[in-house]
Amino acid sequence: MAKYEIKDGVGIIPEGTNFIEKNAFKNCTDLTSVEIPNTVTRIDAGAFSGCTGLTSIVIPDSVTEIGTFAFDGCTGLANVVIGKSLTEIGRNVFVRCTGLKSIVIPDWIIKIGMNAFSCSGLTSITIPNSVTEIGYMAFGDCKALTSVVIPNSVTKIEDRVFSGCTGLSNIAIPDSVTEIYGSTFSDCTGLTNILLPNSITTIGSQAFKNCFGLTHIDIPNSVTEIEAWAFQGCKGLTSIVIPDSVTEVGDGIFAECI
Repeated sequence: MAKYEIKDGVGIIPEGTNFIEKNAFKNCTDLTSVEIPNTVTRIDAGAFSGCTGLTSIVIPDSVTEIGTFAFDGCTGLANVVIGKSLTEIGRNVFVRCTGLKSIVIPDWIIKIGMNAFSCSGLTSITIPNSVTEIGYMAFGDCKALTSVVIPNSVTKIEDRVFSGCTGLSNIAIPDSVTEIYGSTFSDCTGLTNILLPNSITTIGSQAFKNCFGLTHIDIPNSVTEIEAWAFQGCKGLTSIVIPDSVTEVGDGIFAECI
């Protein structure tokens, strides 16, 4: 394993190390803990991927970048502390961390990247006021997720961010958001209530596909476009009012609603 080693379950990273190499500890299932020295500024792709025995990680303040899939599949990971130099939780960093039930996202993070926590064990998440963007499928397929708080600092919630979050029953979108992107809440079968603010102008394609629990939805007067298949498969939907502000309606917005 080059300059890295494991002794009695502890990952040894030599003092003076500047970065943890790609796949450095990949699939080291005997790794239970690791202390990252404060000389490390970068954790490369897949560095701890598949380390199922790893239960906690402290990312020091020296780290400014974490590569894709760095902690992918660390199913035993339950505690994460994020250092002060990291401004983005990057692409696929904690994907498939099924043991991760909660995490404190500090107020120096400005972006949550694509698939950052998808298929993880998160049950609730509070996004701090520093975050402005939530990337594609960031929390997708987090089936245990029941509570999400999104602040007014967030201006963009990309496609499929909460897709497949079957435990999510209600959510409020802040008035800083202007568009519900495609498939944002698709397959959120437990969703019964959603509050859309007057800032929303577009409801994207398949945005609420297969949200079986929705019985009604209030579309604000700010909405001008509802894209194709927006409410496809919403079999529980009994009432909806489309305001006069809507000038464009895509194909099949209520397909399979009976």
